[in-house]
Amino acid sequence: MQDSDMELLLLSSLLLLSLVLSLSLRILYSKPRQTKTKINLPRGRTGWPVLGETLEFLSMGRNGTPEKFFKDRMTKYSPHIFRTSLLGEKTAVLCGPAGNKFLFSNENKLVTSWWPRNVEKIFPTSLQTSTKEESIKMRKLLPGFLKPDSLQKYVPIMDSIARKHLNSSKWDPNNGEITVLPLAKQYTFAVACKLFLSIDDPKHIAKFEKPFHVLVAGVLSIPINFPGTSFNRAIKAANLIRKELLEIIRKRKVLLMERRSMPDQDILAHMLTTTDENGQFMTELDIADKIIGLLIGGHDTASAAITFIMKYLAELPEVYHKVLEEQRGVADGKPEDEMLNWDDLQKMRYSWNVASEVMRLAPPLQGNFREAITDFTYAGFSVPKGWKLYWTANSTHKNPEYFPEPEKFDPTRFDENGPIPYTYVPFGGGPRMCPGKEYARLEILAFMYNVVRKFKWEKVIPDEKIVVDPMPMPANGLPIRLHHQI
Repeated sequence: MQDSDMELLLLSSLLLLSLVLSLSLRILYSKPRQTKTKINLPRGRTGWPVLGETLEFLSMGRNGTPEKFFKDRMTKYSPHIFRTSLLGEKTAVLCGPAGNKFLFSNENKLVTSWWPRNVEKIFPTSLQTSTKEESIKMRKLLPGFLKPDSLQKYVPIMDSIARKHLNSSKWDPNNGEITVLPLAKQYTFAVACKLFLSIDDPKHIAKFEKPFHVLVAGVLSIPINFPGTSFNRAIKAANLIRKELLEIIRKRKVLLMERRSMPDQDILAHMLTTTDENGQFMTELDIADKIIGLLIGGHDTASAAITFIMKYLAELPEVYHKVLEEQRGVADGKPEDEMLNWDDLQKMRYSWNVASEVMRLAPPLQGNFREAITDFTYAGFSVPKGWKLYWTANSTHKNPEYFPEPEKFDPTRFDENGPIPYTYVPFGGGPRMCPGKEYARLEILAFMYNVVRKFKWEKVIPDEKIVVDPMPMPANGLPIRLHHQI
């Protein structure tokens, strides 16, 4: 039996069990009806007991139509807000730019960040504090690592890693077909390992690269902890990675004590030498989990974006040639062996417009959750305290009201002032906007600079299906045929 069949069987069994329990409890504890004030909840439905509409939500993504889940309900219930149940939680989905603005601008006022419960089981240190506290911790740690002068130092490092990666035998046109997605993941993972942990030994990176991909696949899976499920594999993979990271952390502690490592060497050193407001250092386990979280955030979204950039450049020769012309212009103004610098990246305006249009059509971050920390009213409906809120790029990115001819690839949408505020949200927005946005921009542009000047390519599967699980990806990983650039 295949893993997917086993998982489906387990889900079906859980569904049947939940139905029986739900009916039994309803009969056992039924009480006479009491008159109470009716709350004007958002319209919608909560689906099956326990599972809610999670299976439909996930299956539409895996079928390549994630926007259909939202579009159908916006049409049936309300274009502004509707009710559902996702990952075992009562959820209100706020739609459109007004919904995005409301959630982004009310952070820690009416709503706070929230992660599904399965995250707590994969990251045990999150059980010791609230999601809000963990989020605050990370946002205090990251500014030093992602400040402008630090980012400027990363540009030549990213360029060097991209060159080395594209010069490896994995990208040899004589190999015939290559598959982009796993190679893009190797590039972004190598960048993250170097900048977060100062690790650049390929064998050391490979040691926990495979379990890391297993972990990512299971983070937002249905939390059924039985052997063979994605969630069970993710827990085991997290334990393997954590064990490897704890060894790295202990070795780095020794180097810092012996002054053979500097406190500003990388984010690991920063975590080891920074105290909280009470003068306490983070525990080794806490640091390990924070590093795993950063590796996920700094790796998977960028690799998805790079894969789709390769897809669209293969499909649109005129766009490819404009990107090539711009990148050759950047290279022509530099000595041949000189690495990219910050000023070079500011000249790549068209290339970044192309990347932005790619992320409009295939947003790596499909959406995210919040939690209501008080009762509030939105668009005439009541949202109770404790309900989960969800915003989604799928309610605006392909809406013709905000992006005319939404299926058309048009980088000029991002010229001058760009899209209407809160309609383009691949990195979220407000106080909770992804702090790694600029890091991702540098990483993506460094790759584009090198790949278009070295290769041209065509797709092997002309109509390859796109799936979302939980990030968008070509179903076969985007196989292409490479040719050396003339």
